[in-house]
Amino acid sequence: MNSQHDLQDGNHLAVLGYEQSFDRSMSLWANFALGFTYLSPLVGVYSLFALAMATGGPPSVFWILIVAAGQFLVSLVFGEVVSQYPIHGGIYPWTRRLWGKRYAWMAAWIYIWAMIVTITSVAQFGSGFVASTFNVELTEVTTFWFATAMLLIALLLNFSGTKMLARIARIGLAAELIGVIAVGFYLLVFKREQPFSVFFDTMGVEGDGSYGVAFMGAALAGLFLFYGFEACGDVAEEVSNPARRIPKAMMMTILVGGVSALISFTGYVLAAPNLQEIVNGEDVDPIPAILEAALGTVGSKIFLVVALTAFLSCVLSLQAAASRLIYSFARDGMLPGHRWLSKVSARNKVPSNALLVACSIPLLLCVFIYFGPETLLTQITSFAILGVYVSFQSVVLAALRQRLRGWKPAGPFSLGAAGLLVNILALAYGIFAMVLLSVPGSSGDFLADWIVLIGLGIVAGTGALYLFIARPDAKSDAPSNDAIEVADKLRAAQRVAATMD
Repeated sequence: MNSQHDLQDGNHLAVLGYEQSFDRSMSLWANFALGFTYLSPLVGVYSLFALAMATGGPPSVFWILIVAAGQFLVSLVFGEVVSQYPIHGGIYPWTRRLWGKRYAWMAAWIYIWAMIVTITSVAQFGSGFVASTFNVELTEVTTFWFATAMLLIALLLNFSGTKMLARIARIGLAAELIGVIAVGFYLLVFKREQPFSVFFDTMGVEGDGSYGVAFMGAALAGLFLFYGFEACGDVAEEVSNPARRIPKAMMMTILVGGVSALISFTGYVLAAPNLQEIVNGEDVDPIPAILEAALGTVGSKIFLVVALTAFLSCVLSLQAAASRLIYSFARDGMLPGHRWLSKVSARNKVPSNALLVACSIPLLLCVFIYFGPETLLTQITSFAILGVYVSFQSVVLAALRQRLRGWKPAGPFSLGAAGLLVNILALAYGIFAMVLLSVPGSSGDFLADWIVLIGLGIVAGTGALYLFIARPDAKSDAPSNDAIEVADKLRAAQRVAATMD
C-alpha cells in the first residue's frame, strides 16, 4: 500500500475528468457482497458439478485451486488499476485510460455481451429452483415465465437505488455462505460417504486414453467460477473511499469465493452415495438427490429457498454491473443513443435507462430461447466465459504495456516493485485459460465443437464493423491513454492535499 495522502473521493474523480453524480452509500462489505454474489460459488458449483465429475472425475476439484490462484493475480492487477481509476464501468474505462478508445471499444463491447448473456443464463438456470421450491413442473413455459419474473424483480430492486442494491447484495452474501459453506461443512462432517482419497482416484473417467486429457477437459469447473470480482469496480462511483476499498473487495471475493467453492464441491463429492454413477454420466443432475439424502425433505426445501435467494441476488448484481458498464460507455459518447443511456435518475441516483437495457435484452434472449431449439441456451452462452476472459486480459495486457512505458500506479493500493512480475504472471495465466476455453470439441458436430469461437467471432465481428463504420471513437473526446499523465497529476494533488492538513 502507498503511504501517500489519500484524496477526497470527489477530488480524485475531478482529476480523472468527471463530476460526482452518484450517492456514495456503498461500504466495503456491501461492495464485497456485490462481487461475491456475482461470482456466486453456489450457482457455479451447482451448474457445473455433474459436468466436472463426468469429464475429470473427483480430481477435477483441483481446478478450483488453480483458477483461484490465477484469478487472484488478475485481481491484484485490477486492484492497482481501479485504485488509480475509481470510476464507473470497470473494463471499459480501465482499457480506455490504459490503451486507447478503439481498444476499449472492443474490450467493452465483448464484455457487455458476455454479461448480458450471463444474466440470461443465470435467470434461466434459476427458474429450476423456483419450480422446485413451489413444486411446479419445470417446462419450457414455466422456465420462460420464472426467468422473466426474476429479471423484472431484479430490475425493480435495482431501480430502488444503491442502498437497496447493497442491502440485497448482503442478503445474497448470507444466502451464498449458508448454501455453500454451512451445507458443505455439514456434508463433510456428518454425511460423508466417500474417503478423502477419492480426490486422487480418476474412477476410470479417462477410459483408454490419458487422464491428462480428461483433466484438462474439466478445466471449465474452475474457469466458470472465478469471475465477477471485477463488478466491485463497476460501481466505483457509488463506493465510499473506492481507491482503497475496491481492491480489498476484489481480493476478498476471490479468496472467500475460492474457499466456499472448495468446501461446497468437496462436500458434494464426499456425500454422494452413487459417485460412480455421477462420474459415468448416468446422473446428470445429482445435487438434488445428494441433498435429499443428506438433509431430508424439509432440509432440502430450505436449501432451495436459500439457493433461490442466491440466484436472484446474482441476477441483481449482474444487472447492476452491466448497467454501470453501459452507462460508462455511453457517458463518453461511445454508444448509439448515448445521451439517453447516460442519464442518471435524479431521485434514486441510478443509471435508469442503462438498467432498462440490461434487463430488456436478456428478456428478448429468453423469448428467442423459448421459441428456439433445445440447445439454443447452451449455444448462446458458450462464448460468454471466453468473452469474459478476453476482456479481462485486455486490461492485464494494457496495464503491462503501460508499465513497460514507465507507468507507476498512483492509487493508494500498489504492488510496488512486485507489480511487473505479478502483471506478467497474470497475463501468462490468462493466455493459458483462453487456450483451454478455445480448444474445439471432438463430438463431430461442427456447430457444437466450434460454438465458443463462433460466438466470440460474431460478437467481435459486429463490434468491429460498428467501430470502423460509425467511428464512435472519433466522436468521443473523453480522456484516453493517459495512465502516466494521470499518475503524475494524482501524486501532485496528493502532495498539495498533504500540505493543507
